[in-house]
Amino acid sequence: MVAPASQTTITPHNQKPLVTRTYTPESDLDAAITRTAEAQTAWSRVPLKDRIAIGTKFDEFQKMSDEIPLELTLQMGRPVSQNAGEIRGTVDRAKYMLSIAESALADVGLQDTDKPGFRRFIRRVPLGVVLVIAPWNFPYLTSINSVLPAIIAGNAVLLKPSPQTPLTAERMALALQRAGLPEDVFQVLHLSPSLATFAIQHPLVKFVSFTGSVIGGQAVEKAAVEASGFKGVALELGGKDPAYVRADADLAYTAAEIVDGAFFNSGQSCCAVERVYVHESVYDDFVGRCVEIVKNYKLGDPTKPETNLGPVVSLASALRIRKQVQDAIKAGAKALIPEELFYNPETGNLDGTTYVAPQVLIDVNHSEHTSVLQEETFGPVVGIQKVSGDEEAVHLMNDSRYGLTASIWTNAHKNPESQEVFLRLVDELNTGTVFLNRCDYLDPALAWTGVKYSGRGVSLSKFGYDQLTCAKSVHMKVKTS
Repeated sequence: MVAPASQTTITPHNQKPLVTRTYTPESDLDAAITRTAEAQTAWSRVPLKDRIAIGTKFDEFQKMSDEIPLELTLQMGRPVSQNAGEIRGTVDRAKYMLSIAESALADVGLQDTDKPGFRRFIRRVPLGVVLVIAPWNFPYLTSINSVLPAIIAGNAVLLKPSPQTPLTAERMALALQRAGLPEDVFQVLHLSPSLATFAIQHPLVKFVSFTGSVIGGQAVEKAAVEASGFKGVALELGGKDPAYVRADADLAYTAAEIVDGAFFNSGQSCCAVERVYVHESVYDDFVGRCVEIVKNYKLGDPTKPETNLGPVVSLASALRIRKQVQDAIKAGAKALIPEELFYNPETGNLDGTTYVAPQVLIDVNHSEHTSVLQEETFGPVVGIQKVSGDEEAVHLMNDSRYGLTASIWTNAHKNPESQEVFLRLVDELNTGTVFLNRCDYLDPALAWTGVKYSGRGVSLSKFGYDQLTCAKSVHMKVKTS
């Protein structure tokens, strides 16, 4: 069977071809990686302050704000009215990582414990060529987490975008070019799976940063392990993120925030809220509030400004999500959102389309509804289960193979003891991030990381720079007599 020579992006809402990109032949790919490695050698010698100065000019990206929203919608389906947020978030993350670069990459001196006549310090040095493999769901946000810090740290970067969002990587390349980044320090590569494996295993590629599915992460890790030498790999994978609503939570605020955390981007976020555990004393009130909010969503053509819930990314995704809901209902779950509320001239009756009606499921539990409560949905669906208290909630929140984020909703402002309970539960939850009264959010000052099947490694924060560099110890005996 002849391997495909190109990829074509299909616009989710109308299923029409949008753009085609030709794959880089293996010989050209080898040459491109070699050029990037040569460019990295020169780039690593540029003083850090000068690298940061070029990085600050990444605000060229923001100058594309009028062009990006519709272009992004046509690639991956998010409502056009919501795409300005990804532009702002990308710029904010870039600015923060630039603001801490000098301190994060500074030598670590040990003068306080140096013996007379000695000097010791630890220097952070670049790894070399970093391959970043980005997903389609938040293509700019996920890319910037690794791309800009890697470049500022003195690495060169190869960015392989998802076939669904190829134009996003090209936009990023244009912004960096306009910022004054030297040629070949950053290159965009459109690659088939076999070519991606070739790039991962290339001896000049020293580190791979992957964001995507568990299956994709396993393939990346396998390719890296089978390569010669020892290659670093960071994996930011899936999630089945839980929320716990305690008895004293502000229900009006909490219901609105959790619904947004579950359904924004049609639930296609690794840190979307996919399961909610609610204290039995407020369960009915909370569920009722969520249902009323969800019923008011506007599902439809994502290019229209009034739409706030767009299609999912593909027909295959829509079928998988619907099946998960149907399986839960067959097992006894109750669906609270009538699908026909979302029928309209654009969507029809939804069958055979990428439009998936939002759904709230109750009467669910971990023993009978294992898929909807334990397997990643990546769609506009949330299951809500009643719990008796903190102990049961924490047990269920941890009862998942994933561990990306978790959120606890309690009135810590009015009830100081609730904040103490939250801090205790933080230590009991097996997850990368724990939120109090918020969810589905990345703060660039905090380490973005996961445990279990949600992956390993760190992006953002000071620790994001640590991942993209290696420590070099310098031990000097200055005085010899």
